[in-house]
Amino acid sequence: MDQNHKRDEQSDLFAGFSAAYKSFATEAIHIGQEPEQWKSMAVVPPISLSTTFKQLEPGNHVGYEYSRSGNPTRNCLEKAVAALDGGKYCIAVASGLAATVTITHLLKNGDGIVCMDDVYGGTNRYFQRIAAEVGLEVSFADCTKPELLKAALKANTKLVWIETPTNPTMKVVDIKVCSEVVHEHNKDTVVVVDNTFMSAYFQRPLALGADICMYSATKYMNGHSDVVMGLASMNRDDLYERLKFLQNALGCVSSPFDCFLVNRGLKTLHLRMERHFKNAMAAAKFLEADPRVERVLFPGLPSHPQHEVMKRQCTGCPGMITFYIKGKLEHANAFLSNLKLFAIAESLGGYESLAEHPAIMTHASVPEKERIVLGISDTLIRLSVGLEDEEDIIEDLKQALAAAHPKTK
Repeated sequence: MDQNHKRDEQSDLFAGFSAAYKSFATEAIHIGQEPEQWKSMAVVPPISLSTTFKQLEPGNHVGYEYSRSGNPTRNCLEKAVAALDGGKYCIAVASGLAATVTITHLLKNGDGIVCMDDVYGGTNRYFQRIAAEVGLEVSFADCTKPELLKAALKANTKLVWIETPTNPTMKVVDIKVCSEVVHEHNKDTVVVVDNTFMSAYFQRPLALGADICMYSATKYMNGHSDVVMGLASMNRDDLYERLKFLQNALGCVSSPFDCFLVNRGLKTLHLRMERHFKNAMAAAKFLEADPRVERVLFPGLPSHPQHEVMKRQCTGCPGMITFYIKGKLEHANAFLSNLKLFAIAESLGGYESLAEHPAIMTHASVPEKERIVLGISDTLIRLSVGLEDEEDIIEDLKQALAAAHPKTK
């Protein structure tokens, strides 16, 4: 019996979505973890803390020479992630933004970048305030409309950055269509998809035409809110050779201990993501039915503008919900301040439920005029629904809404 038939009571939840990736759990547990690679035959890859490795003779080593340029523990993680992304290669770096910086170093002065207009605030800040100031031409486009992406492409466009679903307004971009538009314009233009919100379990951008799939592994891929790390997977040999060089040359590598933790997190990724989806769907349905809520943005709901795109290119939905509470900033603050189970905190994708105010927190670096255009208003709230009991999650949302709107039931 394959993975699709093992979902039992969750079968209705996944109805209409793409089929689950074959042998995902098996590969997450075994690829890159082979005990035979260690003399001890350890089932769990050891944490290799050594910064240097003995050479048989000058220039003749057994695969490792200095831990920045290669580390056994990091190698195990990179092999595992590449397999889960359906790719040949992966590099692990110090953070999601370190992955962004490393990828952007593929470009040279005068090259152009087209970025999805609604992205993580740190990505927006890097492109606008750093990349654009060192000679790269940066522009933004709503990639949910392929015609706008096509219009934004120029002769010097060498990198297209897609985030889907977007942070925080949960727009869903058709990766296949956008990749075709870009590669028809220039087959050598690199299409990058930030897959942080989805994880490898729910979406494989490389199979949809993207050249690079990147993550802030801090989120779902690790899943325990105790590691900061970035990942980038690819199939193209030329991209890997250059990015592997940059990983070493720029030096923003991840520590062996962090690699060990993310590797461990991958082993339960499939279980966690299915529970995130189940809990988030219940929370989204509750919020959408509540009169104190103006609008809910959750790609798993039929009301989402790109619901059909989501079902076509993904195997499920993550635990991310964005909604507009009725009222003003004071109502949003009251809701957030009265949450008991949800912690008011940045980041996402951990086992615990988190809530945040994008305009004040994660996206404060985005200019106010741009936030208004994107819909990041004072009443916008982002939830990262965790793995707690569904009933407790709903109860916390209910009591916080009651505190924000005490006269409305």
